[in-house]
Amino acid sequence: MSDPIHSKDRPTRVWVLHPDLKAVDARREPELRLAEAVSLAAALPDLQIMGHEIVRLPKPHAGHLFGTGKMAELKERLQAAEVDLVLVDGPVSPIQQRNLEKEWGVKLLDRTGLILEIFADRARTREGVLQVELAALSYQRTRLVRAWTHLERQRGGFGFVGGPGETQIEADRRAIDDQVIRLKRQLAKVVKTRELHRAARRKVPFPIVALVGYTNAGKSSLFNRMTGAEVLAKDMLFATLDPTMRGLVLPSGRRIILSDTVGFISDLPHELVAAFRATLEEVLEADLILHVRDISHPETEEQAEDVGEILEFLGVAEDVALIEVWNKIDALSEAVRAGLLAQDARRADVQAVSALSGEGIGALVAAIEARLGEDWIEEDLDLPFTAGKAHAWLHAQGVIRNELQGEAGWQLRLRWTEAQKAKFSAL
Repeated sequence: MSDPIHSKDRPTRVWVLHPDLKAVDARREPELRLAEAVSLAAALPDLQIMGHEIVRLPKPHAGHLFGTGKMAELKERLQAAEVDLVLVDGPVSPIQQRNLEKEWGVKLLDRTGLILEIFADRARTREGVLQVELAALSYQRTRLVRAWTHLERQRGGFGFVGGPGETQIEADRRAIDDQVIRLKRQLAKVVKTRELHRAARRKVPFPIVALVGYTNAGKSSLFNRMTGAEVLAKDMLFATLDPTMRGLVLPSGRRIILSDTVGFISDLPHELVAAFRATLEEVLEADLILHVRDISHPETEEQAEDVGEILEFLGVAEDVALIEVWNKIDALSEAVRAGLLAQDARRADVQAVSALSGEGIGALVAAIEARLGEDWIEEDLDLPFTAGKAHAWLHAQGVIRNELQGEAGWQLRLRWTEAQKAKFSAL
C-alpha cells in the first residue's frame, strides 16, 4: 500500500464519513451503508473509531467532494478529536483526496483504498499476497497526482540524447507498470500450479460445490459446520480471504468437494475482482453454487443483488445449478421465522439454515445430493482423430477413464453424467 496508516505509539484515530448521494445508490439506506463502513474500519487492527456520520450531498464538489462550509465544519470536529485518518465510504477522486488531506491535515482513504488495506492485512497465501499487491498497484496507478510543481519539472539531461526526458509522474507510472508485469509473471506461476491441482481433481471427478455470498453472511461458519473444518469464522467483514477446500461425504456415500471463497461486498473494487479472478475461478468450475445469505439482515435482498452482479461479472453461466441458503434463521423472531420456513418449503432452490445451531443442515445436505443426484454412466466411445475439439473437451471435463489410440482415432472409456453427455452431443 502507499502509506502506512497505523501509528506505533497509539492506535490510529479514525473518523468515518458516508456521503449520502441518493442518485448514486438509491437502493441502500445511508444509515446501513454507514454501519457497513464502520464495520469495514473495525476489520482493520489498531484503528480507534472516534466518530462517524452521514454527510448529505446534493452533488459532489469537483475539487473537494464537500462544500466549503461542510469542509470547515468537519475540520473542527476532526481537529477536536485529534483524528489521524478519515475514511470516506465512497469514491474519492485523486484531486479530491489530495485537496482534503491538505485542508484537514490528515490521511484519507476512500472505500476502495480501505478494502485494499483490509485485503492486504488478511492475505496469507503467496497467491493472495500477490493478488492484493497487483490490485493495489492498479489502484495507485490511477492516483498519481502531484501537488508540488518541482515534481513536474522535466528531467533526464538537456534533451540532446533520448528526447526531453519524462516527468516524475511518468517515471512513477513506468515503475508501477514494471512492478505489475513482475507480479503478473509471479502470479502466473502460482495460477499454473492451481490449474495443475484443478486438472488432477478433474481426473477424480468429484463434484465441486462452491460457497459464495456477501461478506459476513456466515459462509465460513456454514463451511465449518458441514465439513468439521476450523476455518476462521468471526463476526467481521472479510474474516477469510484465501479459498479453502474440503472433502465432504454425502449420506449416500458420494464424495464432493466443498469450496469456501472470499466474501463479496457492494462496490467491490474492480481491481480486486480482476486480481482475485484466478481464485474465484473455483466458482466458475463449480457444479453447484450455494449462495449463502444473511436472511436476518435488513438489506438481504440488496446484498443478494450485489452478489448476483459480481457472479455475472465473473462470467458464471446462468445454467449452473444454484441453491440459495438462507442463513442465520436463529436471529429472526418466531413470527418472521415461521413465515420464512413456510416460504422455504414452497421453493426447491431455497434452504433455510442456522450455521450456528445446525438447524436445517440435514435438509441442505439432502438438497445438495438431490441437485447432484445424477448417476454416473460408464461407456465406451470411438472418436476419430479429426474430432480434436471434442477430444479436448472430454479431457477438460475429466471424464476419460482410459484411452487407447487406434488406426482411425481414439478408443475411450468414459465415466460421465447424462448432463455431460448431452453437452457433448451439442458440440
